[in-house]
Amino acid sequence: MLNKRLMRLVPFWVALAALTSSPAVNSQNARPQSPAPTNLGQDGWGRPITALPKDAKPAPAPKQDLSGIWDSGLNGNQVLGAQAMPDDGKPQHQLPLTPAGREVFNHTKPASGFRSTVPADNNDPVLVFGDPQGFPREDLYELRAVQILQTPQSVVLLYQFGKIWRVIWTDGRELPKDPEPRWFGYSVGKWVDDSTLVVETTGLDERTWVDKAGRPHSGDLRVEERFHRPDRDHLELSMTIDDPKMYTKPWVALDKIRLELQPTSFDIREMIWAPSEFQDYNKLIGNAVSDKDSQ
Repeated sequence: MLNKRLMRLVPFWVALAALTSSPAVNSQNARPQSPAPTNLGQDGWGRPITALPKDAKPAPAPKQDLSGIWDSGLNGNQVLGAQAMPDDGKPQHQLPLTPAGREVFNHTKPASGFRSTVPADNNDPVLVFGDPQGFPREDLYELRAVQILQTPQSVVLLYQFGKIWRVIWTDGRELPKDPEPRWFGYSVGKWVDDSTLVVETTGLDERTWVDKAGRPHSGDLRVEERFHRPDRDHLELSMTIDDPKMYTKPWVALDKIRLELQPTSFDIREMIWAPSEFQDYNKLIGNAVSDKDSQ
């Protein structure tokens, strides 16, 4: 049995088969005023997650407020690539690559998706070098629980995967004209109505991949996120990728992926990519399976 330390690293790989055919798929669907605990899951402190009665009606969303603890359940795993454009071999999911984009794309060798390679050939910078996965991949792979904090000047996102935070400035500043590239770029947001925040992000380090499937980007990448809160208990996130050097036209990476509000007492699990733990995982599972398959 895997020890609890390794379970932080491999919650998806080890449990996916069981979860996808089990009621536990909905284990994170908790709501604030839930009357009774269920047996569908636990939070990071082992407290039972509770569920809202099925006949409960959604309450109105507070105006221009995204604050809270939000969870996407298994919808945010995206191991085949971006939720709205997975690397599954289907013609409708082929990206509009430029010749330059195609050349870079052909050199990426992801560990999952339609083009997945064996571990020895994989060149995912996260797995090979331990680099941060960066943005927009932070939204496009393992988008689990996210705590959002809001101030008069900014919106701060605290991500479960990697224990990473991002700051979206809402104080009216413009994006920098010639920024120093950063793993998570520079983000500014503007409320377009009382329930929708539109965020623009630029200045992204081109060493990162767009998603787990090895989609490339250049330093000219511009990402638009649209956070829409239709009611108090739900948050919808959409994302558009715009990079003229890599793609002939913008494409939608997230199409209203749904997150649900959790109780204020909900403790977000620690889920950190650690190279040493990945090596332990390979010794116990990955390498053992590979050796068996090669016989």
